[in-house]
Amino acid sequence: MAKVAMVEAITQALAYELEHDPAVVVLGEDVGVNGGVFRATSGLQQRFGKQRVMDTPLAEALIAGMSIGMAAMGMKPVAEIQFSGFIYPAVDQMINHAGRLRTRTRGRLHVPMVLRAPSGGGIHAPEHHSESNEALFAHMPGIRTVMPSSPARAYGLLLAAIRDPDPVVFLEPTRLYRMNKQEVEDNGEALPLDTCFVLREGGDVTLVSWGAMIHETLQAAAKLAEQGVKCEVIDLATVSPIDFETILESVEKTGRLVIIHEAPKNCGVGAEIAATVAEKAIYSLKAPIERVTGYDIPMPLFKLEHDYMPSVERVMQGIRKALEA
Repeated sequence: MAKVAMVEAITQALAYELEHDPAVVVLGEDVGVNGGVFRATSGLQQRFGKQRVMDTPLAEALIAGMSIGMAAMGMKPVAEIQFSGFIYPAVDQMINHAGRLRTRTRGRLHVPMVLRAPSGGGIHAPEHHSESNEALFAHMPGIRTVMPSSPARAYGLLLAAIRDPDPVVFLEPTRLYRMNKQEVEDNGEALPLDTCFVLREGGDVTLVSWGAMIHETLQAAAKLAEQGVKCEVIDLATVSPIDFETILESVEKTGRLVIIHEAPKNCGVGAEIAATVAEKAIYSLKAPIERVTGYDIPMPLFKLEHDYMPSVERVMQGIRKALEA
């Protein structure tokens, strides 16, 4: 079984679906000849042809709108937005059409499309290339929002997203594209959507994170384990809808909850998790819920981006605060 980086796992998932499902097409800016900015679609046009892997104009609203029309007519488009900071022209199409078409047509039409985009900071890019805007899409009814945290989960979750009968926004943490490699069997087996993954079991405190921040969260848990603290680490994976059952079960066991995400704190997905746990598991909590997040400012330029993103030390401070309460 080959070890691959996340970007290679994404390429494998796209190739598998292109090969096995003639309804699948890939489209976006520079995805064909150049293989995408991060080379996630490298070699696909040469292998499957220009009718299946299509370069588009620099027009995000067109990319999303065309994908919605194709999906409504029976195809399964996988559209790429070069960076999440360029995704906002597509939001109109996603909110007003992709998320509503099933309801609007009383189930006659549906939109089995995936909108992929690199997301988050950590690669020394400008501020328009470093957003963590998953909360924006999580708030849209009718749209799933997914953020993988490893090559294996990127492969399995992307397969599931392409096969889902409804629209999925698939945000790929940019700094994880080539951070490490993992054994991934290219067997076409999807992972479940709407399900959390328990990456580490423990009884002292529950840590919930997703995307790139899983990396720092696991490091913090490992360091605290050396001091006798047993952290349970949960990868949210599907940011919307959230698998609260797994989170609540963990909190009922540990009595403490720390939520870690790179996006700004204000109205972040962590706030929804905290509110739901407070509503449904208040008597299980032994301490106030802690959130370790990015700041409520635009992502700074690269000299300061690592001061913006939660570090291992900041995560450990949040955990210690929950344990001391």
